[in-house]
Amino acid sequence: MKITKVRTGTVSAPLKKPFKTAVRSVDSIRDVIVAVETDSGLIGYGEAPPTGAITGDTTGAILGAIDDHIRPTLIGRDGEDLEGNLTALDHSIMGNTSPKAALDIALHDLWAQSLGAPLYRLFGGTGSAIETDVTISVNEPEEMAQDAANALSQGYKVLKIKVGKEPSKDFDRLAAIRDAVGYDVAIRIDANQGWAPSEAVKILGHMEKAGFDLELVEQPVKGGDLDGMAYVTANTSIPVVADESIWSASDALEIFRRKAADMVNIKLMKCGGLREARRIIAISETFGAQVMLGSMLEGKISVTAAVHLASAYGAITRIDLDGPLLCASDPVEGGANFVGPGITLCDDPGLGIRGFREIQWH
Repeated sequence: MKITKVRTGTVSAPLKKPFKTAVRSVDSIRDVIVAVETDSGLIGYGEAPPTGAITGDTTGAILGAIDDHIRPTLIGRDGEDLEGNLTALDHSIMGNTSPKAALDIALHDLWAQSLGAPLYRLFGGTGSAIETDVTISVNEPEEMAQDAANALSQGYKVLKIKVGKEPSKDFDRLAAIRDAVGYDVAIRIDANQGWAPSEAVKILGHMEKAGFDLELVEQPVKGGDLDGMAYVTANTSIPVVADESIWSASDALEIFRRKAADMVNIKLMKCGGLREARRIIAISETFGAQVMLGSMLEGKISVTAAVHLASAYGAITRIDLDGPLLCASDPVEGGANFVGPGITLCDDPGLGIRGFREIQWH
């Protein structure tokens, strides 16, 4: 089964409501799609969102990396040689984790299809349903409280709140949300590198005293400041999760050796795909740590790949894969099924992607 073509396209999906953080507002998801075609007729699909502020990967950069480096590397290779193909992909260009993730996902999809099995089974999983959290966009406290109450009515049991830029407003927002949903719902916060280490400890202490009962805090300080992360981890009882600090298995090893977090948040677009994600999981398990599996604001194909991973590994105990749930429409046919917080997988081979309702091929 030879790889004959690597096609690229773009899809977009409007959001039900603008997604707001303290620093940006987004009204749609726009992703690059890859299709790895073979002489057998099988096609593997992958996806990558342009998240220049996080990964440095813009739409143009993703397409350029694929056109100039990745496509020439993969054409003519055996589609069933997953490990060889992933190694060739990794060596095709430095960095560029998002386009690599898209092709990693597509190659896994193709491989599983060639074996006639859903990907989760080849990871050793059962395909059991999982539940995701939902992120409440940053707005005035009253609107956030209403959004939280609406999420509760839809069955969500975990809410994620962005903090880190406006401490006094963050307190008002958390207080309003906790008043609206009570204590049957878990609340996790994401500071997105917004605090200095001593400031983080102080703010988290105040939040504990206020009785917000926080499940965890993501990335309280700068991603590269592992000493600061270790200081916060040692001086708060709230579990600390590394996000911007973790890009690879070697990062995970360093984080756990230095006790710079209690767990890590794996995102396929940061680590370059499913293979590196599995390596990070193995290191986390070695240190007895649980794993959070997250995503950028991205669409169904890449999130479906993450769901296959989550359904196969017991170490993944925190799920943040709400991107497709925020969309008003879905350009992708097949893949995971999203109803409220619940995500289920089909038994179709690979990822189960059947095609597209709307796509612009390049």
